[in-house]
Amino acid sequence: MQDTPFCLRVGHLPNPMSDSNTTDSTNPSIFILQGIPGLEAAHIWISIPFGAMYTIALLGNFNILFIVKMELSLHGPTYYFLCMLAVTDLVLSTTILPKMLSIFWFNSKEISFSACLTQLYIFHCFSVTESGILVAMAFDRYVAICHPLRHSMILTNPIVARIGLAVVLRGGVLILPYPLLASQWPYCRTNIISHTHCEHMAVVKLACTDNQISSYYGLFVVLCVLGLDVFFITMSYTHILRAIFSLPTKDARLKTFETCGSHLFAILAFYIPMVFSSLMHRFGNNVALHFHILIANVHIVVPPMLHPIIYGVRTKQIRARLLRLFTPKRTHVFPGSLAFRLSSVEN
Repeated sequence: MQDTPFCLRVGHLPNPMSDSNTTDSTNPSIFILQGIPGLEAAHIWISIPFGAMYTIALLGNFNILFIVKMELSLHGPTYYFLCMLAVTDLVLSTTILPKMLSIFWFNSKEISFSACLTQLYIFHCFSVTESGILVAMAFDRYVAICHPLRHSMILTNPIVARIGLAVVLRGGVLILPYPLLASQWPYCRTNIISHTHCEHMAVVKLACTDNQISSYYGLFVVLCVLGLDVFFITMSYTHILRAIFSLPTKDARLKTFETCGSHLFAILAFYIPMVFSSLMHRFGNNVALHFHILIANVHIVVPPMLHPIIYGVRTKQIRARLLRLFTPKRTHVFPGSLAFRLSSVEN
Protein backbone atom coordinates (compact mmCIF):
# COMPACT_ATOMS: atom_id res chain seq x y z
CA MET A 1 0.00 0.00 0.00
CA GLN A 2 1.36 3.43 -0.89
CA ASP A 3 2.40 5.46 2.17
CA THR A 4 0.81 8.88 2.44
CA PRO A 5 0.80 11.39 5.32
CA PHE A 6 -1.57 10.76 8.20
CA CYS A 7 -3.90 13.50 9.25
CA LEU A 8 -7.32 13.86 10.83
CA ARG A 9 -9.62 16.80 11.41
CA VAL A 10 -10.13 18.17 14.94
CA GLY A 11 -13.38 17.03 16.50
CA HIS A 12 -13.94 14.17 14.05
CA LEU A 13 -13.12 10.58 14.90
CA PRO A 14 -11.81 8.37 12.12
CA ASN A 15 -14.23 6.16 10.24
CA PRO A 16 -13.00 2.56 10.65
CA MET A 17 -14.41 1.68 7.21
CA SER A 18 -12.59 4.51 5.44
CA ASP A 19 -9.09 4.53 4.08
CA SER A 20 -6.71 5.42 6.91
CA ASN A 21 -4.29 7.06 4.50
CA THR A 22 -5.47 10.62 4.18
CA THR A 23 -3.81 13.81 3.08
CA ASP A 24 -6.12 16.22 4.91
CA SER A 25 -3.75 18.91 6.23
CA THR A 26 -5.46 19.93 9.47
CA ASN A 27 -5.10 19.01 13.10
CA PRO A 28 -5.45 15.44 14.39
CA SER A 29 -8.29 14.51 16.71
CA ILE A 30 -5.92 12.39 18.77
CA PHE A 31 -2.22 12.01 19.39
CA ILE A 32 -0.50 8.77 20.29
CA LEU A 33 2.02 9.07 23.11
CA GLN A 34 4.65 6.45 22.41
CA GLY A 35 6.11 6.40 25.92
CA ILE A 36 9.84 5.67 25.77
CA PRO A 37 10.63 4.40 22.25
CA GLY A 38 12.99 1.45 22.25
CA LEU A 39 12.25 0.57 25.87
CA GLU A 40 8.64 -0.57 25.50
CA ALA A 41 9.48 -3.99 26.91
CA ALA A 42 10.81 -2.35 30.07
CA HIS A 43 7.90 0.03 30.63
CA ILE A 44 6.62 -1.92 33.64
CA TRP A 45 10.04 -1.89 35.29
CA ILE A 46 10.57 1.79 34.51
CA SER A 47 7.20 2.58 36.06
CA ILE A 48 8.29 1.25 39.48
CA PRO A 49 10.81 4.01 40.36
CA PHE A 50 8.67 6.71 38.74
CA GLY A 51 5.56 5.52 40.58
CA ALA A 52 7.48 5.44 43.87
CA MET A 53 8.89 8.95 43.32
CA TYR A 54 5.42 10.29 42.43
CA THR A 55 3.97 8.77 45.61
CA ILE A 56 6.74 10.34 47.71
CA ALA A 57 6.15 13.69 45.98
CA LEU A 58 2.42 13.57 46.76
CA LEU A 59 2.87 12.57 50.40
CA GLY A 60 5.76 14.95 51.00
CA ASN A 61 4.16 18.05 49.50
CA PHE A 62 0.78 17.43 51.13
CA ASN A 63 2.61 17.02 54.44
CA ILE A 64 4.36 20.37 53.92
CA LEU A 65 1.02 22.07 53.26
CA PHE A 66 -0.61 20.39 56.28
CA ILE A 67 2.25 21.24 58.65
CA VAL A 68 2.39 24.90 57.61
CA LYS A 69 -1.38 25.18 57.97
CA MET A 70 -1.46 23.60 61.44
CA GLU A 71 1.68 25.19 62.91
CA LEU A 72 0.98 28.85 63.71
CA SER A 73 4.69 29.59 64.15
CA LEU A 74 5.18 28.79 60.44
CA HIS A 75 2.70 31.42 59.25
CA GLY A 76 5.29 33.71 57.69
CA PRO A 77 6.66 34.73 54.26
CA THR A 78 9.30 31.97 54.07
CA TYR A 79 6.77 29.21 54.61
CA TYR A 80 4.11 30.82 52.43
CA PHE A 81 6.60 30.67 49.55
CA LEU A 82 7.33 27.07 50.51
CA CYS A 83 3.60 26.31 50.25
CA MET A 84 3.52 27.91 46.79
CA LEU A 85 6.42 25.67 45.80
CA ALA A 86 4.61 22.60 47.15
CA VAL A 87 1.39 23.42 45.24
CA THR A 88 3.37 24.02 42.04
CA ASP A 89 5.19 20.70 42.45
CA LEU A 90 1.89 18.89 42.96
CA VAL A 91 0.39 20.43 39.81
CA LEU A 92 3.51 19.75 37.73
CA SER A 93 3.84 16.09 38.68
CA THR A 94 0.10 15.37 38.56
CA THR A 95 -0.20 16.91 35.08
CA ILE A 96 2.29 14.38 33.67
CA LEU A 97 2.76 11.32 35.89
CA PRO A 98 -0.76 9.76 35.91
CA LYS A 99 -0.90 9.69 32.10
CA MET A 100 2.67 8.44 31.88
CA LEU A 101 1.97 5.61 34.33
CA SER A 102 -1.19 4.68 32.43
CA ILE A 103 0.97 4.30 29.29
CA PHE A 104 3.40 2.08 31.18
CA TRP A 105 0.75 -0.01 32.97
CA PHE A 106 -2.24 -0.15 30.62
CA ASN A 107 -0.77 0.82 27.23
CA SER A 108 -3.21 3.77 27.24
CA LYS A 109 -1.41 5.89 24.65
CA GLU A 110 -4.20 7.98 23.13
CA ILE A 111 -4.70 11.61 24.12
CA SER A 112 -7.08 14.02 22.44
CA PHE A 113 -5.71 17.07 20.65
CA SER A 114 -7.31 19.50 23.12
CA ALA A 115 -6.15 17.46 26.12
CA CYS A 116 -2.64 17.39 24.69
CA LEU A 117 -2.52 21.17 24.31
CA THR A 118 -3.97 21.58 27.81
CA GLN A 119 -1.31 19.30 29.27
CA LEU A 120 1.35 21.17 27.31
CA TYR A 121 0.14 24.54 28.62
CA ILE A 122 -0.20 23.54 32.29
CA PHE A 123 3.16 21.79 32.36
CA HIS A 124 5.16 24.64 30.83
CA CYS A 125 3.16 27.33 32.68
CA PHE A 126 3.90 25.82 36.09
CA SER A 127 7.52 25.12 35.16
CA VAL A 128 7.94 28.87 34.59
CA THR A 129 5.94 29.53 37.77
CA GLU A 130 8.20 27.28 39.83
CA SER A 131 11.26 29.11 38.56
CA GLY A 132 9.66 32.39 39.63
CA ILE A 133 8.87 31.02 43.09
CA LEU A 134 12.53 30.02 43.53
CA VAL A 135 13.46 33.64 42.69
CA ALA A 136 10.95 34.90 45.28
CA MET A 137 12.43 32.52 47.87
CA ALA A 138 15.92 33.85 47.06
CA PHE A 139 14.62 37.40 47.64
CA ASP A 140 13.12 36.26 50.94
CA ARG A 141 16.52 34.85 52.02
CA TYR A 142 18.22 38.10 50.96
CA VAL A 143 15.87 40.23 53.08
CA ALA A 144 16.06 37.83 56.05
CA ILE A 145 19.89 37.87 56.11
CA CYS A 146 20.78 41.34 54.83
CA HIS A 147 17.88 43.25 56.43
CA PRO A 148 16.66 41.00 59.29
CA LEU A 149 15.02 43.81 61.29
CA ARG A 150 12.93 44.89 58.30
CA HIS A 151 11.96 41.38 57.09
CA SER A 152 8.45 41.46 58.51
CA MET A 153 7.90 45.03 57.26
CA ILE A 154 9.13 44.37 53.71
CA LEU A 155 7.52 40.97 53.17
CA THR A 156 4.04 41.51 54.57
CA ASN A 157 1.23 39.10 53.75
CA PRO A 158 -0.23 41.36 51.01
CA ILE A 159 3.22 41.71 49.40
CA VAL A 160 3.74 37.94 49.49
CA ALA A 161 0.32 37.43 47.88
CA ARG A 162 1.13 39.96 45.14
CA ILE A 163 4.47 38.29 44.44
CA GLY A 164 2.72 34.91 44.16
CA LEU A 165 0.08 36.34 41.82
CA ALA A 166 2.72 38.05 39.65
CA VAL A 167 4.71 34.81 39.36
CA VAL A 168 1.61 32.84 38.27
CA LEU A 169 0.53 35.54 35.79
CA ARG A 170 4.02 35.66 34.29
CA GLY A 171 3.95 31.91 33.65
CA GLY A 172 0.42 32.01 32.25
CA VAL A 173 1.08 34.90 29.85
CA LEU A 174 4.49 33.73 28.64
CA ILE A 175 3.30 30.20 27.86
CA LEU A 176 -0.08 31.14 26.33
CA PRO A 177 1.38 31.39 22.78
CA TYR A 178 2.55 27.77 23.00
CA PRO A 179 -0.91 26.16 22.61
CA LEU A 180 -2.26 29.04 20.50
CA LEU A 181 0.49 28.63 17.89
CA ALA A 182 0.47 24.82 18.09
CA SER A 183 -3.26 24.75 17.40
CA GLN A 184 -2.73 26.71 14.17
CA TRP A 185 -0.18 24.41 12.55
CA PRO A 186 -1.30 21.65 10.16
CA TYR A 187 -0.23 18.14 11.20
CA CYS A 188 -0.02 15.88 8.16
CA ARG A 189 3.07 13.78 8.93
CA THR A 190 2.07 11.58 11.84
CA ASN A 191 0.07 11.75 15.04
CA ILE A 192 2.64 9.75 17.02
CA ILE A 193 4.53 11.70 19.69
CA SER A 194 7.77 10.01 20.68
CA HIS A 195 7.43 11.03 24.30
CA THR A 196 5.56 10.25 27.51
CA HIS A 197 3.72 13.58 27.49
CA CYS A 198 2.88 16.51 25.23
CA GLU A 199 6.11 18.46 25.47
CA HIS A 200 6.12 21.66 23.42
CA MET A 201 8.88 20.92 20.91
CA ALA A 202 7.87 17.25 20.62
CA VAL A 203 4.42 18.40 19.42
CA VAL A 204 5.58 21.27 17.22
CA LYS A 205 8.07 19.07 15.37
CA LEU A 206 5.13 17.04 14.01
CA ALA A 207 3.77 20.02 12.08
CA CYS A 208 4.19 19.84 8.30
CA THR A 209 4.76 23.55 7.82
CA ASP A 210 7.39 26.09 8.77
CA ASN A 211 7.11 26.19 12.56
CA GLN A 212 10.14 28.36 13.25
CA ILE A 213 7.95 30.89 15.08
CA SER A 214 7.09 28.31 17.74
CA SER A 215 10.67 27.10 17.89
CA TYR A 216 12.17 30.58 18.26
CA TYR A 217 9.53 31.66 20.77
CA GLY A 218 10.18 28.53 22.84
CA LEU A 219 13.89 29.32 22.84
CA PHE A 220 13.11 32.93 23.82
CA VAL A 221 11.04 31.75 26.80
CA VAL A 222 13.77 29.37 27.97
CA LEU A 223 16.50 32.00 27.68
CA CYS A 224 14.32 34.77 29.12
CA VAL A 225 13.07 32.79 32.11
CA LEU A 226 16.27 30.89 32.77
CA GLY A 227 18.52 33.90 32.14
CA LEU A 228 16.57 36.44 34.19
CA ASP A 229 15.70 34.10 37.05
CA VAL A 230 19.23 32.77 37.42
CA PHE A 231 20.52 36.37 37.24
CA PHE A 232 18.22 37.52 40.06
CA ILE A 233 19.05 34.45 42.17
CA THR A 234 22.77 35.06 41.61
CA MET A 235 22.43 38.73 42.59
CA SER A 236 20.54 37.78 45.76
CA TYR A 237 23.17 35.27 46.81
CA THR A 238 25.99 37.67 45.98
CA HIS A 239 24.59 40.08 48.58
CA ILE A 240 23.85 37.20 50.96
CA LEU A 241 27.42 35.89 50.78
CA ARG A 242 28.76 39.40 51.27
CA ALA A 243 26.69 39.76 54.42
CA ILE A 244 27.70 36.30 55.68
CA PHE A 245 31.44 36.89 55.21
CA SER A 246 31.16 40.18 57.07
CA LEU A 247 30.07 38.35 60.24
CA PRO A 248 32.73 38.30 62.97
CA THR A 249 32.93 34.57 63.81
CA LYS A 250 33.08 31.34 61.83
CA ASP A 251 30.19 29.82 63.81
CA ALA A 252 27.98 32.80 63.01
CA ARG A 253 28.87 32.53 59.32
CA LEU A 254 28.10 28.80 59.21
CA LYS A 255 24.84 29.18 61.12
CA THR A 256 23.65 31.96 58.82
CA PHE A 257 24.68 30.11 55.67
CA GLU A 258 22.77 27.01 56.83
CA THR A 259 19.53 29.01 56.65
CA CYS A 260 20.08 29.15 52.86
CA GLY A 261 21.01 25.47 52.49
CA SER A 262 17.50 24.19 51.79
CA HIS A 263 16.87 26.81 49.12
CA LEU A 264 20.21 26.17 47.41
CA PHE A 265 19.49 22.43 47.22
CA ALA A 266 16.01 23.17 45.83
CA ILE A 267 17.53 25.42 43.14
CA LEU A 268 20.01 22.74 42.08
CA ALA A 269 17.32 20.02 42.03
CA PHE A 270 15.16 22.13 39.69
CA TYR A 271 17.57 23.89 37.35
CA ILE A 272 20.19 21.20 36.64
CA PRO A 273 17.77 18.63 35.07
CA MET A 274 15.86 21.48 33.37
CA VAL A 275 18.95 22.93 31.67
CA PHE A 276 20.27 19.49 30.73
CA SER A 277 16.93 18.44 29.22
CA SER A 278 16.45 21.71 27.29
CA LEU A 279 19.96 21.59 25.80
CA MET A 280 19.61 17.95 24.79
CA HIS A 281 16.22 18.54 23.19
CA ARG A 282 17.53 21.34 20.99
CA PHE A 283 21.15 20.38 20.35
CA GLY A 284 21.52 16.72 21.30
CA ASN A 285 20.78 15.22 17.89
CA ASN A 286 23.27 12.42 18.49
CA VAL A 287 21.85 11.51 21.92
CA ALA A 288 19.68 8.38 22.03
CA LEU A 289 15.99 9.30 22.09
CA HIS A 290 15.14 7.07 25.06
CA PHE A 291 17.92 8.71 27.12
CA HIS A 292 16.58 12.18 26.33
CA ILE A 293 13.04 11.18 27.34
CA LEU A 294 14.25 9.62 30.59
CA ILE A 295 16.12 12.83 31.48
CA ALA A 296 13.02 14.90 30.66
CA ASN A 297 10.92 12.73 32.97
CA VAL A 298 13.54 12.96 35.72
CA HIS A 299 13.18 16.75 35.49
CA ILE A 300 9.44 16.37 36.07
CA VAL A 301 9.39 13.99 39.02
CA VAL A 302 12.68 14.46 40.92
CA PRO A 303 12.29 18.12 42.08
CA PRO A 304 8.73 17.57 43.46
CA MET A 305 10.05 14.50 45.30
CA LEU A 306 13.21 16.16 46.64
CA HIS A 307 11.82 19.53 47.72
CA PRO A 308 9.74 18.28 50.69
CA ILE A 309 12.58 15.96 51.72
CA ILE A 310 15.11 18.82 51.60
CA TYR A 311 12.92 21.18 53.60
CA GLY A 312 11.72 18.46 55.95
CA VAL A 313 15.28 17.43 56.84
CA ARG A 314 16.95 20.85 56.94
CA THR A 315 14.20 23.03 58.44
CA LYS A 316 14.07 22.65 62.22
CA GLN A 317 10.43 23.70 62.65
CA ILE A 318 9.12 21.35 59.96
CA ARG A 319 11.32 18.50 61.21
CA ALA A 320 10.04 18.98 64.78
CA ARG A 321 6.42 19.01 63.62
CA LEU A 322 6.97 15.85 61.56
CA LEU A 323 8.45 14.09 64.58
CA ARG A 324 5.42 15.08 66.66
CA LEU A 325 3.11 13.73 63.95
CA PHE A 326 4.77 10.33 63.76
CA THR A 327 5.86 9.92 67.38
CA PRO A 328 3.15 8.49 69.68
CA LYS A 329 2.25 10.82 72.52
CA ARG A 330 3.07 9.60 76.02
CA THR A 331 0.74 10.26 78.92
CA HIS A 332 2.69 11.42 81.97
CA VAL A 333 1.32 10.12 85.30
CA PHE A 334 2.30 12.20 88.30
CA PRO A 335 2.47 10.86 91.88
CA GLY A 336 -0.62 11.81 93.85
CA SER A 337 -2.85 12.01 90.77
CA LEU A 338 -5.98 9.91 90.36
CA ALA A 339 -4.40 7.98 87.46
CA PHE A 340 -1.35 7.19 89.66
CA ARG A 341 -3.53 5.88 92.51
CA LEU A 342 -5.62 3.77 90.14
CA SER A 343 -2.51 2.25 88.59
CA SER A 344 -1.15 1.46 92.07
CA VAL A 345 -4.39 -0.31 93.03
CA GLU A 346 -4.30 -2.35 89.80
CA ASN A 347 -0.71 -3.40 90.51
